[in-house]
Amino acid sequence: MGEQRLQKVLASAGVNSRRKCEELILSGAVRVNGKVMDKLPVFVDPERDSIIVDGKRIRAAQKVYFVLNKAKGVICTSSDPAGRKKATDIVQSRERIFCVGRLDADSTGIIILTNDNELANRLTHPRYGVAKTYVVKVRGAVSGEQLEKLKRGIWLAEGKTRRASAKILKRSHKESLVEITIRQGLNRQIRRMFAKVGYKVVSLKRTCIGKLNLRGLGVGKYRRLSSSEITYLQNMTSKPTGCK
Repeated sequence: MGEQRLQKVLASAGVNSRRKCEELILSGAVRVNGKVMDKLPVFVDPERDSIIVDGKRIRAAQKVYFVLNKAKGVICTSSDPAGRKKATDIVQSRERIFCVGRLDADSTGIIILTNDNELANRLTHPRYGVAKTYVVKVRGAVSGEQLEKLKRGIWLAEGKTRRASAKILKRSHKESLVEITIRQGLNRQIRRMFAKVGYKVVSLKRTCIGKLNLRGLGVGKYRRLSSSEITYLQNMTSKPTGCK
């Protein structure tokens, strides 16, 4: 695991938030190998060093990986002043976990939760171009011309979106169902892309992250990732794609 900042190790072990853990260290409540650590930065190896907080030994956090089929109304942040249900309230884990990226409250579908910061950073960093597939219901009949615009890229405030793959699953005068795969994760990107070509999103569901999908997983349910799925995610993000 190697050396890490002490406050990060404490937070990963579920002691408290990283900021609160910094305060604990500065207050003299933390001992490493019998010595009080009351100044920052401090680097420790959680697998080799003895770390004690208020008389209790802290064990190294084990890496855990889950996939959740997020329901509408569930949020992906670690805290919420409004008291809404969080994804981390649903997934039961001894370790302190967080969502890899976000789905907004009105969106549903697949999201990964873990305590593996390195993998999470690679899965969300645009350099690795991880494919994410969505099924989008919009008002009105999506034309072939507008579908091509979505594929080529849409100009948003941050710049032009990358090329996407998209196909119409169902279309009528009143509404259309479109499957679209993107390789970046701008804030509310799918909704904004469709708005730019004149369509209001009625519902949005993320169905896949790479080839990881929701098969057999009901809405609001979760499961641990298998060792082969973890290896797949690690291999998929082992090398940057060259995108920025």
